[in-house]
Amino acid sequence: MATDPDAPDPRFEAASAALQEGDAERAYALARQGAKQARREGDDLLAADLRWLEGAALMEMEDGVAALAALDEALRLAPDHLDAMLERASVLFELCRFDAALASAQVLADTAPREARAQHLLGLLAERRGDAREAERAFSRARKLDPEGYPKHPVLSKKEFDAAVERALAEIPEQVRRYLSNVPITVEDLPSDDDLLDSDPPLPPTILGLFRGAPYGQKLSADPWSHLPSSIVLYQRNLERSAADRDELEEEIATTLVHEVGHFLGLDEDELWERGLE
Repeated sequence: MATDPDAPDPRFEAASAALQEGDAERAYALARQGAKQARREGDDLLAADLRWLEGAALMEMEDGVAALAALDEALRLAPDHLDAMLERASVLFELCRFDAALASAQVLADTAPREARAQHLLGLLAERRGDAREAERAFSRARKLDPEGYPKHPVLSKKEFDAAVERALAEIPEQVRRYLSNVPITVEDLPSDDDLLDSDPPLPPTILGLFRGAPYGQKLSADPWSHLPSSIVLYQRNLERSAADRDELEEEIATTLVHEVGHFLGLDEDELWERGLE
């Protein structure tokens, strides 16, 4: 029986399905193996598709540097691969390579003006530059192009947001709050470059909160944050973007606060996950 030349390659289908199902490690393994086979077969376009999926899976696995390498290879094989270009621009942003991310996003906006993801990224970059007007224009374009993917999020005044943080703090058990008596809890719009770049690899610009300083009862270490007084900061704009409505935002504020309190108490990411605080 003849095969349909236009049918999707089963290797691509399998890797894509694994990624959609949330199994990034399996998606990565399938995409990487399939890309090698496609290269041996001389099918550069299929190899580029699979390298793109490999990069997307690596981003889900929080390995931005390896993701960037896979996407660069995809674009070497297929320079006009739009999905790889979009993913690469997002990876550059997540790696805090903001100038390179802006250059990539602008190229995408020029060559594919109806790509909502590129418009949203331009908004994030404008917001980081402090250009609120341009950020809102870009976010509005993204919402218009993809209302479901980029819905309008709740926006609170500083006073309303601070009140939500106070309510979340009041819900923390009193025996835990006692440890926080000398730990300032502040709200900032977005993470600063210092917030992000003092870690290696850098923290993603989309983080919702951050604990600074040494965990309770621990001595200073080589970690640069451990030499600062203990404090917790929540990032209002990122938190607002993480929620669909006011109730969900208040829930996310509470979850993020408890998560950062967990770091203050010395819990690592695995321990936070085990306690349902991720």
